[in-house]
Amino acid sequence: MTQASGANGWLTEWSSLWDLINQRAEATPDARFAIDEDGRSLTFAEYRDAGLRCAAGFAALGIGEGDVVAWQLPTWLESMVLVGGLSRLGAVQNPILPIYRDREVGFVVRESGAKVLVVTGEWRGFDYAAMANSIAIETPGLKVVVVERSNLPEGDPKSLGAEPTGALGTFSPGMQIEAPLRWLFYTSGTTADPKGARHTDMTVAHSGYAMVDAFKLTAADRNALIFPFTHIGGAGWLFAGLIAGTPQVIVEAFLPATTIPVLERERVTVAGAGTFFHLAYLEAQQHADHPLFPETRLFVGGGAAKPPQLHYDVKEQLGGAGILSGYGLTECPILSMARTTDTDEQLAKTEGPLTAGVVVKVVTIEGEVVGRGVEGEIRVRGPQMCLGYTEPALNSTGFDDEGYFRTGDLGIVDADGYVTITGRLKDVIIRKGENISAKEVEDLLFTHPSIADVAVVGLPDVSSGERACAVIVVAENAAAPELAELFTFCKDAGLMIQKIPEQLEILPALPRNPTGKVLKHELRKKYSEV
Repeated sequence: MTQASGANGWLTEWSSLWDLINQRAEATPDARFAIDEDGRSLTFAEYRDAGLRCAAGFAALGIGEGDVVAWQLPTWLESMVLVGGLSRLGAVQNPILPIYRDREVGFVVRESGAKVLVVTGEWRGFDYAAMANSIAIETPGLKVVVVERSNLPEGDPKSLGAEPTGALGTFSPGMQIEAPLRWLFYTSGTTADPKGARHTDMTVAHSGYAMVDAFKLTAADRNALIFPFTHIGGAGWLFAGLIAGTPQVIVEAFLPATTIPVLERERVTVAGAGTFFHLAYLEAQQHADHPLFPETRLFVGGGAAKPPQLHYDVKEQLGGAGILSGYGLTECPILSMARTTDTDEQLAKTEGPLTAGVVVKVVTIEGEVVGRGVEGEIRVRGPQMCLGYTEPALNSTGFDDEGYFRTGDLGIVDADGYVTITGRLKDVIIRKGENISAKEVEDLLFTHPSIADVAVVGLPDVSSGERACAVIVVAENAAAPELAELFTFCKDAGLMIQKIPEQLEILPALPRNPTGKVLKHELRKKYSEV
């Protein structure tokens, strides 16, 4: 086992997540790893030891290196322990967002070839265990493991065999390192079904290191991990905390009335995690008689574009350096990240500079590669780029002939490498940082007996980034459906609530071009001005 750290205490020579967990436990065993809203906490040594017991428990269930384990849990200490335990076994982890329901979870576990699906019971009004057992009936060989807090499968660590295979070399910032598949992260996109991005410990770790480097994280920081841990950003922050020795303050769900007091209690120095959260902080501050975040150095941004003014509002009203935004995708996270040394104008108007090792080219709609400062589709390669999709057929459209990932985002990269996102080629709605496939929602709404034609578009929304708007043509001799009726229809069909349209508009006909393609830009313009 290799141990190395610089004067800042960062660990930068390790070959796997489990190796990193071990090294951190040895370097700072008694330092706090994480604490939750109820005050439960783990030190780094306790985290490693709990991971070993969890690994033994899953080994007894037949899980070994390369086996796929899907899990759908809230942001609990147990979720983090599960990740550690599965990393000790060398399993391929498939975290699933808690907002996914029957159709998404069923598709994911079947395509990934999961041997085990780990879920909780009833949480926030939904019975995950019932859903999982229903999926298992239709998925031969799938075992369901139901856990609550404090009851992960455990066993005797002495029963464990040799440690799993690591990378062919140790982690090196900005460098691509060959390593075995360890993660499957599914993301909704332009296809109706979620797409699975295949990641290694090294690809995910580079996104974590990018944040460590940009924010200059130390063991004295306290990070607010307030979005779902099942998101690829959750794994990124796990790596970041282990590399820098930074503890995580976690909450199982972000609810401003209960979450903000926890962040106050723990005196967070790094607060996230996007426009929706920042607006909630600002509103809470307006009703407070004292500074809510007096020790916060910076507010992390990402997931969707921010209004430039928001940076200045956060800096003035909440303090610190304001918003430090980043840009990335599930397939290639943290491509750019603002730094503590950036100017206010850079922080307000860009998503920061490209991170170490990222190579970018910008391509016009016509396919012409253009230089810095010119708008076009952003295509990238880098050490954090995934190995491709679980469905090989998607790779031909996801990556170009030179191996660059087609982000589908329009933007400008300036002479200094700072990225500004100006729009999207992909037909995706980003609501509170999560992707919604317009096609998936349209395909479902087309089955409604009162709808003859439909287009779903994303409209700007101050609180969620974008909201889904369904523009429909009513079927002949049918009564126009109400928004509430569409909500019930979509929910009963198993669509997760976050994907259900929040606005309904009715037209006699949808605008289309001569080839029949709906002119969605006209709809966005029309209803954005309402």
